[in-house]
Amino acid sequence: MANHKSAIKRIRANNSKRLHNRYFAKTTRTAVKKLRTTTAKKEAEALLPKVSAMLDKLAKRNVIHKNKASNLKSKLAKKVNAIKK
Repeated sequence: MANHKSAIKRIRANNSKRLHNRYFAKTTRTAVKKLRTTTAKKEAEALLPKVSAMLDKLAKRNVIHKNKASNLKSKLAKKVNAIKK
């Protein structure tokens, strides 16, 4: 266990940041799943920019790697374009 006040404070801060990051990562994963299972072209096209923005924010905050965000966005865009009307 930490012996310094600063280390104890750092542990508290890390825990709160971890919970914050987990919430946004889980929300984004849920949105990605929803987009993947969507069969309506209009709905998917409306959802894609929102999900892309969520992924960009996670990458900007170093919750996920920027290349992972790019790969997911690319795959999702291909999936949306492949959906028939």
